[in-house]
Amino acid sequence: MHLRAPAIVCATRSHGETAAIARLLTAEAGLVGAYVAGGRGRQLRPVLLPGNLVEADIRARAAGQLPFARIELVTSRGPWLSEPLPAAAIAWATALTAAALPEHQPHPPLFAALAALLDAITVSPSARGWTVALLGYEVLLLRELGFGVPVGRPDPADWSAVLAAFDRLGPALARNPLAHCRTDVMAARDSLRARLARIEGG
Repeated sequence: MHLRAPAIVCATRSHGETAAIARLLTAEAGLVGAYVAGGRGRQLRPVLLPGNLVEADIRARAAGQLPFARIELVTSRGPWLSEPLPAAAIAWATALTAAALPEHQPHPPLFAALAALLDAITVSPSARGWTVALLGYEVLLLRELGFGVPVGRPDPADWSAVLAAFDRLGPALARNPLAHCRTDVMAARDSLRARLARIEGG
């Protein structure tokens, strides 16, 4: 396996003293787990933040072997991780992607949609500008994985309808792509929902 492509960092975990295992979403190969030497070091730790867009050079010597990856930062979401609502949205979108998608199954529409969602989160002046896009990403993920969708697209101007759609989608996500997760991924969505409820009209 050898792939050099743009990738979105969806999750990382420590490996040994200084390395990390990163889960990267690519358009060509889908979700890929890869070993990143020095991933916990001063230089690479801010590069491997969930939500960052990177250029990844991913190589594996044999099928079934954990690939190695070299990572270069393209776009950082770091500045928005100190803002509670954008940070909660980025955390949920990337955690959902990392937990729900099987590895090495390409979903080009999901890569494009997640990249667009992350851009919307970082350029919109408020959550009203990206919450419907987040719902659209959740709907697309369900459809890409072959699950039914219980809601239609709400009117972005009707905040109560947006939150109602958000609430109706939650059980479908928990029951279907996240049903077998060992960790409580939905806690990130619950945290985001609590913050969205504080917006005027919610």
